[in-house]
Amino acid sequence: MTWTQVYDPMNNLALSAFLAAIPMIIIFYLLAIRKAPGHVSGIAATAAAVLIAIFAYSMPVGTVLTATAMGALYGVFPIFWIVLTAIFIYNMTVETGQFEIVKNSIAAITDDRRLQALLVAFAFGAFLEGAAGFGTPVAISAGMLVGLGFNPLYAAGLCLIANTAPVAFGGIGIPIIVAGQVSGVDTMKISAMVGRQLPFLSVIIPIWLVVLMSGWKSAMEVLPACLVAGVAFASLQWWSSNFLGPELPDILSSLAAIICLTFFLKVWKPAKIWRFADEAPAQAAATLPKYTTGQIIKAWSPFILLTIFVILWGLKPVAAMLNAATISWVVPGLHKVVIQVAPIAKQPVAMAAIYKINWLSAAGTALLFASIASALVLGVGPSRYFKILGKTFTQLQKPLITIPAVLGLAYVMNYSGMSATLGLVLAGTGHYFPLFAPLLGWLGVFLTGSDTSANALFGNLQAVTAEQVGVDPVLTVAANSSGGVTGKMISPQSIAVATAATGLVGKEGELFSFTVMHSFILAIAVCLMTYAQAYMLSWMIP
Repeated sequence: MTWTQVYDPMNNLALSAFLAAIPMIIIFYLLAIRKAPGHVSGIAATAAAVLIAIFAYSMPVGTVLTATAMGALYGVFPIFWIVLTAIFIYNMTVETGQFEIVKNSIAAITDDRRLQALLVAFAFGAFLEGAAGFGTPVAISAGMLVGLGFNPLYAAGLCLIANTAPVAFGGIGIPIIVAGQVSGVDTMKISAMVGRQLPFLSVIIPIWLVVLMSGWKSAMEVLPACLVAGVAFASLQWWSSNFLGPELPDILSSLAAIICLTFFLKVWKPAKIWRFADEAPAQAAATLPKYTTGQIIKAWSPFILLTIFVILWGLKPVAAMLNAATISWVVPGLHKVVIQVAPIAKQPVAMAAIYKINWLSAAGTALLFASIASALVLGVGPSRYFKILGKTFTQLQKPLITIPAVLGLAYVMNYSGMSATLGLVLAGTGHYFPLFAPLLGWLGVFLTGSDTSANALFGNLQAVTAEQVGVDPVLTVAANSSGGVTGKMISPQSIAVATAATGLVGKEGELFSFTVMHSFILAIAVCLMTYAQAYMLSWMIP
């Protein structure tokens, strides 16, 4: 028995949209105003979505509960699996004392917190986003900043905001590839268009981070370094996205930022070293412990091995081989039960519900192999290895509730058509649609925590609506991805990962409040840019 999605159950799109928005309003209220823990906020919002799907959208109870359960399963694997293994590698480095060497080797480049944030949160985080995606960059880079001595709230918030620049090309370009598949728009054109939007943000994000940390006057003291990092990143992001495709922009641009910034800091230093107000003064470089090259490589080996395994897992021949071991489970009571119709789908289509356990090809498994290799290099025996792993799991007990809860919310909103209702409201803005097109992506990423999922959800709607209002669909499909990156920093899934990595579990509301205004401002910037490119700067559309 099938069930067809209804996008205006109240026969008044505005009222239907209000009902569909209630779960989002609840999670915003609980996180931003009540400062409620993430697992409480996630469960409350998911419960509201379930009730609205049943009583307003008339979705069968069994189908609603099955969709919610599938989302929760996806939250456990592969999402929580990535978080667990990423933080485990960081914890192993700390437990063995090697992170002290990592910390001092970074201090040897610069002991200024502003510049460390650029190197770790902006550049290294972008590299991890390009290679693995999902929660890996925030989990690793936020943990590293805490280890360096950053205030945990700032470490988490800075990494979430820094992750704006690379998200659209994350995971070897998967978001752009998916956008092309669901919309029918040429993938290379989408890549090029995103590469003509995000570099403008990429240039300012380093400055934005430093202003947030230390204020405008202090940021101007390191403006040259911010520009080096931002311009190097943005230049390679534009070039590679326009001439190579969507797979490599993050990796190439982040490497350019790391290399250029590191070399620049060898010949330029800020006039004053900046640290947080409650920190001890920086240790003079001359008094730092001296390590051999071998000791430094050994200390960095977990992160080097992590990088190697993640890149290896991303290679198409390797991925194809590992995917052969994937177990696919057709979800009974949901697979091909929900019928998606126009304008969300080009023609009526039964939504698939296949839960794939890609236990070997998952990014978390790549990190597990990296942890085993790291244990061998660091001399961690089996007993100590499992002890650290158990400690990490205990540390992540609440995120193990939060992440499945918010993924359950995303799935029930998607399968019930509630997300589509919200999208159709924005799509009904006529001539002004390009102004609001990025907000569809923002909404999708807020709900799912994934630019890939947001593109899968709204990519076709973007293309269809653009053609109806006389705008090139390349622009609006690209805007879905570009706008989506600004929602990543407030996605409950991302917030849960960041708090888990920085010891802020239970304080998700504080972190949400820290990032939410930046999300709104950056989203508005992308909206204005897209509108200008639609009608005044249309020559920028490939």
